[in-house]
Amino acid sequence: MQIAAHTLGCKLNSAETSSIVEGFRAKDWQITQSPENADVFLLNTCSVTNNAEKECRQIIRRILRKNPNAFIAVTGCYAQLRPEEIASIDGVDVVLGAKEKFNFFSHITSFEKLCTPKIFSSPIEEATEFHLSATADTDERTRAFLKVQDGCDYNCSFCTIPMARGVSRSAEIEYVLTEARRLSADGFKEIILSGVNVGDFGKKIGTSFYELARAIEEDKDINARIRISSIEPNLLSNEIIELVAASEKFCPHFHIPLQSGSPKILKLMQRRYTADLYRSRIEHIKRLMPHAGIGADVIVGFPNETEDDFLDSYHFIESLDISYLHVFTYSERPDTKAATMNEIIPVESRKKRNAILRTLSEKKRKDFYDRQIGQSAQVLLEGNTYEGYSENYVRVQFETSQIPENAELVRARFLRTGEEVMSAELLEVLSYQTIDLLLPILQ
Repeated sequence: MQIAAHTLGCKLNSAETSSIVEGFRAKDWQITQSPENADVFLLNTCSVTNNAEKECRQIIRRILRKNPNAFIAVTGCYAQLRPEEIASIDGVDVVLGAKEKFNFFSHITSFEKLCTPKIFSSPIEEATEFHLSATADTDERTRAFLKVQDGCDYNCSFCTIPMARGVSRSAEIEYVLTEARRLSADGFKEIILSGVNVGDFGKKIGTSFYELARAIEEDKDINARIRISSIEPNLLSNEIIELVAASEKFCPHFHIPLQSGSPKILKLMQRRYTADLYRSRIEHIKRLMPHAGIGADVIVGFPNETEDDFLDSYHFIESLDISYLHVFTYSERPDTKAATMNEIIPVESRKKRNAILRTLSEKKRKDFYDRQIGQSAQVLLEGNTYEGYSENYVRVQFETSQIPENAELVRARFLRTGEEVMSAELLEVLSYQTIDLLLPILQ
C-alpha cells in the first residue's frame, strides 16, 4: 500500500505531516511522491486565510481527477474548524480533527473508498496532548524543523488558531534534547525550533523557552546550528536575546511578529504588547548583535485601519532597524471578533497598502544586505544547489564553478547585493553532505 501526503500552510504543519506519515511507514506502507499512484492521499490543511481553504478544495478535486480511487483523508486546521464543509467535497472519505490526526489507525481500519464520508472530530478543548514532530525543510534535508510547542492561549481578534489547535502545550525539555541530538547525529546542520507560539514554551509544565534554549546551548551532543522560527515580542525576553548573542549555536536571527505599528490597530487586534515594547526589543538585539537579521509579520487592511493609521504603521516600521517583512492582506475569518467589526477596508485599498509595505520590505532587505558586504559568514547550502542562508538569514548565491559537488556548509565572503540574493565568494568548505536521503525523519 502506498500513501502520498501534501501540506498546506506553516512548517509546523509540515512537521506534523511527517509524523503522521511515519505512522504509516511503521506499518510497512510505502511513501510515494506521486499522488496519482497512491492508495491513500493525505492532505494536511491550513485555515489562516480564505485562500488556504480554497486551495485545499482545489487540490482534492485535482487529485481525484487523476486518481479517482484514492482514499482521501483530510486533517489540519481547516478540518478542525469546518469538518462538515470538507466532508461535503465529493470524493473525500475521512476528516480528522486536531485531537484525532495522530491516531489515524485508531479511527480507520479499511482504506476502501466510502459512499459517505466519516468525520472524527472532538471539541477543541479536548486537544490537550502534545505530539513531538519534525520534518526536513527540503528533499535535500539540510535543515530540520522541530516542533516544540503547539496551540495558543492568546485571543487576537483576527485569528482562528486557538479554535483550530487548542490550548498552548509543550514537550518536556529532555524530549526536545533527545530529538535534537538525533537530528544532529543524522547529519542535519540546522534545526529550527518551531511552534504556534514558541515563546510560550513550558509555561504549563514549570519551565520556559529560555530554559529550553539554555539546555540546548549547553548540550555538547547537539552540533547543529539552532534557529528560532518566530517569537512574540512580549515573550522575547532580554535573557533570551542575551543568550543568543553569546551563543555558539543559536543563529543571530529573529522573526518577531508586529502586525501593526499603529497603537490603535494593535489594541483592536488584541495584541499583548505595545509599539514601544516592540521597538525596545529591536534596539536591544541590535545593541548586542548589530549584524543580526530581524524579520516581522505585518497585516494591512485590518478593520478600522484608516489611511492615517496605515501611515503611522508605515513610518514606525520605516524607523526600525529590521531586515525584511512578511506582509499579509487582512482576510476575514469566520467566528473571530474582527469579522464583526465595522469600517471594513475595501479590498483594493488592502492590496495597495500591501504593495507599499512590500516595497518598504525590499528597501529594508537591500539596506541590510549592503551593510554585510565584505563580511564573512557560514552559509548552509540547500542540497546540491548554489544558494543557501547565512546564520543571520542572508540569502546567498555563488557562481556554480565555486562550489564542489556535495558541499553542504561553507564559509563565504559577501561581495555585492543583487535582487533578493547576496553574491558571495567561497572561502572554505566546512562539511559535505552525509545524510542518507532514505533515512526516515522520525524513527
